[in-house]
Amino acid sequence: MKILVTGGAGFIGSHVVDLLIKKGHDISIIDNLSTGKKENLNKDAKFYKADIKSKFVEGIFKKEKFDVIVHHAAQINVRKSILDPVFDAENNILGSLNIIALSKKYNIKKMLYASSGGACYGEPVYLPCDEKHPVNPICPYGVSKYAVELYLNQSGVKHCILRYGNVYGPRQDPLGEAGVIAMFTNKIMKNKIPVVFGDGKQTRSLCFVTDTVEGLKMLMFNDNTKGEVVNIGSSEEHSVLEFAEIVKKMTESNSEIVFSEKLPEDDPIKRKPDITKAKKLLGWEPKVSLSVGLTKTIDYFKQA
Repeated sequence: MKILVTGGAGFIGSHVVDLLIKKGHDISIIDNLSTGKKENLNKDAKFYKADIKSKFVEGIFKKEKFDVIVHHAAQINVRKSILDPVFDAENNILGSLNIIALSKKYNIKKMLYASSGGACYGEPVYLPCDEKHPVNPICPYGVSKYAVELYLNQSGVKHCILRYGNVYGPRQDPLGEAGVIAMFTNKIMKNKIPVVFGDGKQTRSLCFVTDTVEGLKMLMFNDNTKGEVVNIGSSEEHSVLEFAEIVKKMTESNSEIVFSEKLPEDDPIKRKPDITKAKKLLGWEPKVSLSVGLTKTIDYFKQA
């Protein structure tokens, strides 16, 4: 099968590429390398350095005749979306509209769109958040991710929407993606002081990246998922302070944790997805334990 992965040099996208190539598929990548990294590129994939907003992208669609699109390319920095919402919308909405339009024009069989559960749901009304939870973004990034969901629903393109939970693992950018594990590990590895916002009691449910991409693969090859919105994440909840302490222990660090009084307004106090639908529809649930996932992640940062 010929599959295009946009953002295939990024954190999650590169893991998607690796898995699909391992399964024997013909993979192309579009990435402008603004945040993606050359070292993440799989040598067995065709790579096109291009911006998803560019007119050049149509030539790639015309040449390759893709069967499936996996759309991960995006501006993913929440803080940047607040400081420059126009930039966020240009990349996440206009760029996505270009991919959607081309998918329709060239009769793509299926498009899988990487959305965000935490950013779309905002501060939870109830926990865990299922796919019917009210959508109430509290940052421009969440608005742009959800806007693309709405455009997809109006497009006529066969698609599925994955609302990711807090994904972590090797290749995550500790500076731009706001992943607590990546940030804590990176600071401790560089002998810098890890900072916890507020009292650290805000919770996150972390899902290891290989589990996440396995869920995407299962959704891709399930014929009964047209138009479905599916949470892909973990229902195991821990506080941010717990994560900081675990990373300290696993890295044998003596670094003191510093608390910042101000808790970012765009950061929900709790995040916990309901993955019942993924279990019933796909037979999917996370398999990598937190201890194993953290060990693999910390080992990666030690070698980086």
